[in-house]
Amino acid sequence: MNDESPEILVPEMRLALAWSPPQLRAPLTTVFQLDRRLARIVARTTEPMLGQMRLAWWREALGKPVAERPRGDAVLDAIGRDWAAREASLVAMVDAWEVLVTSETLGRAEIEQFGRGRGAFFAALSDEDTEEAGALIAAAAFRWALADAAASVSDPEEKARLVEIGLSGGATGDRLPKSLRGLAVLDALAARALRRGGRPLMEGRGAPLAALRAAIFLR
Repeated sequence: MNDESPEILVPEMRLALAWSPPQLRAPLTTVFQLDRRLARIVARTTEPMLGQMRLAWWREALGKPVAERPRGDAVLDAIGRDWAAREASLVAMVDAWEVLVTSETLGRAEIEQFGRGRGAFFAALSDEDTEEAGALIAAAAFRWALADAAASVSDPEEKARLVEIGLSGGATGDRLPKSLRGLAVLDALAARALRRGGRPLMEGRGAPLAALRAAIFLR
């Protein structure tokens, strides 16, 4: 159910890593690779049952103690190193991607479930546990999850729905925790992409400037 090799990260993920503190780069790299792996599984799924089986392999593997997991998959091995005892948010990511496999159409409930679950891992990386910080992190992660999805879907109605819900996705304006500077970069790129109707996050000459501004001001 796995293909063993590491995943190639998209440009905005590499940019977020570059702006992240050194201690977060390894876990962020790993979780981004998991996200890319799950996205690839979903994109290649033509039979929902087969897609669910592949995602169930990941859910089952993440539910086992590290010592009992299959060996040899670069992403799963890295999770054991970088995410031990924090796998709950990664299971939430698996569940989120499964929504796209099992749903015939993407309504508001499905989109919100996907957005919340896909970006849940950012909270596990934060060094702040206040309610305000949690809301900001969740909103930024939600926008990133939906903006990236909107740039990839071909159905115009689903794209429009992802954009609409992404733009109404909660808290904005305040600074994110310094440790999540990479998320601030992704959020700025996501908000820009959503305002442009669901375009790719790094499209256009304004993308690097938006990322730089977010990295400096954390919003």
